[in-house]
Amino acid sequence: AVLLEESGGGSVESGGSLRLSCAASGFTYPSHCMAWFRQVPGKGREGVAGIDTAGKIVYTEAVDGRFTIAHDDAKNTLYLQMDNLKPEDTATYYCAHSVWDCTWDAKRFSHWGQGTQVTVSS
Repeated sequence: AVLLEESGGGSVESGGSLRLSCAASGFTYPSHCMAWFRQVPGKGREGVAGIDTAGKIVYTEAVDGRFTIAHDDAKNTLYLQMDNLKPEDTATYYCAHSVWDCTWDAKRFSHWGQGTQVTVSS
């Protein structure tokens, strides 16, 4: 079975940094697209960053230039380095796996981690 397990969330002040990790098992990368989404209460999941089999990387405009997604093939682990964090980045962050091209459509992702909370104070 596919298992995605996030870690690395926490609380930081505005301008701080955090690195999220997502350990994957049950499939072998490359597996087309792995991505980070985030969600705040009352809203749908928002795509943040994605990386596909060919190494193509996409970021949502709100985090471009501040966040960096990467994948360690040997460890089958996805990372999200988050720098210059802002209060509006506060959310539960999820990693996700899709057999399709990277997209911000959450329905295209068939496997999800349990989520890790990121809280940024002003």
